[in-house]
Amino acid sequence: MQRDSSLSQRDLAEQVGLSQNACWRRLQRLYATGVIKGSRASIDFEALGYDLTVIVMIRTRHHSKEWSEDFRKHVDRMPEVVDFYRIGGDWDYLIKVITKGMSGYDAFYQKLITNFDLATVTGYFSMEAIISNRAVDLMRMR
Repeated sequence: MQRDSSLSQRDLAEQVGLSQNACWRRLQRLYATGVIKGSRASIDFEALGYDLTVIVMIRTRHHSKEWSEDFRKHVDRMPEVVDFYRIGGDWDYLIKVITKGMSGYDAFYQKLITNFDLATVTGYFSMEAIISNRAVDLMRMR
């Protein structure tokens, strides 16, 4: 399902070696327990003109719960953000941004820093996506 969520239940059942009813019950259980969190289409952003991917690394001097919650809400309102992580190590946050060229990134950057005291903001510009949104082979990870 990670590779193609448009499979019919019949085709899925056939691929995993279950009856259609057993497959349906298992799917319902996976949805109910939160293992499967929905399904969606994979979009080719470049085809829509969003040709620049930037990994933004952020270091901040603020670590209070209140500041962090405000910052999360601030970043969540930015439609260019496709991934957002609080991380350990030398940096505090990692944001993956999709934009239309450098001017799009500059506009994002200006919104990002408005009203937030960020110690360091560094953008790393992707030249090529080598692996992106790969389905996880859970059988091999055991």
